[in-house]
Amino acid sequence: MEFIIITGLSGAGKSHALHALEDIGYYCVDNLPPMLLSKFWDLCDKSSDSRMKRVAVVVDIRGGEVFDTMFDEMSILNADGKKYKVLFLDAKNDILLIRYKETRRKHPLAESFSSGSTEDAVKLEKELMKPFKARADYIIDTSYMALKQLKERVTTMFAGDSNDVFQVTCLSFGFKYGIPLEADLLFDVRCLPNPYYIKELKELTGLDESVREYVMKFPETQEFVEKLISFLDYSLPLYRGEGKSELVIAIGCTGGKHRSVTLARLLNSHFIEIGQKSNLHHRDIWKA
Repeated sequence: MEFIIITGLSGAGKSHALHALEDIGYYCVDNLPPMLLSKFWDLCDKSSDSRMKRVAVVVDIRGGEVFDTMFDEMSILNADGKKYKVLFLDAKNDILLIRYKETRRKHPLAESFSSGSTEDAVKLEKELMKPFKARADYIIDTSYMALKQLKERVTTMFAGDSNDVFQVTCLSFGFKYGIPLEADLLFDVRCLPNPYYIKELKELTGLDESVREYVMKFPETQEFVEKLISFLDYSLPLYRGEGKSELVIAIGCTGGKHRSVTLARLLNSHFIEIGQKSNLHHRDIWKA
């Protein structure tokens, strides 16, 4: 049985992640009280209904004081040998504030402050959720993601069997839009020749063959890629041995359109060729 616990920051997209899982066949429950986790796991495991063998539940700060029991409940699951994975949705504070302002919704922790400050509530929740982020198997930073991108990321992450499967996500991004919070390894490729300054390539992306050919024709790029792949081929078994479920390899250039996309695609293809489960995500490729 697959059992996914979705948690994270309010406004970071937990409900949208749950909907994405529901669309690919997971039995989904939103805002499950933590004290029901173990009992619900048993219910799903004993059910003869095949639809309840792939389950996703959202457990978060909306549970109020009962959320304080979350760690205890996770420990019970561990002690009983009940396997589960934790997906943590994260986002930058300023982005969360903008989202709350746009939706005019009230933060679950706003009443903790006499002023009702959303900013204080966001800071408090981020602090409270640090231990859960540290224990998460998967982390997604939705700060600069469109809803479509979040759905695609979740779908590719869990479309197969998520139990005991080590997977890599090759993530291209632009430094001008900020560093992705979920990156385990981050490589800066701004040192490589930039197609942006070539008139006929400027409006294209790393998805275009002409851009790829330009980036890869330089000896320094070829040597960089050779050394990078050698390092990653050595490192991946070590991360797998540590029990990680996902390794996010972020490749960044200035705008996230040319060099980073080219190298992320190349790494993804390499991992697939050697039999490593790998996903590809371009965070900033379509940004202006």
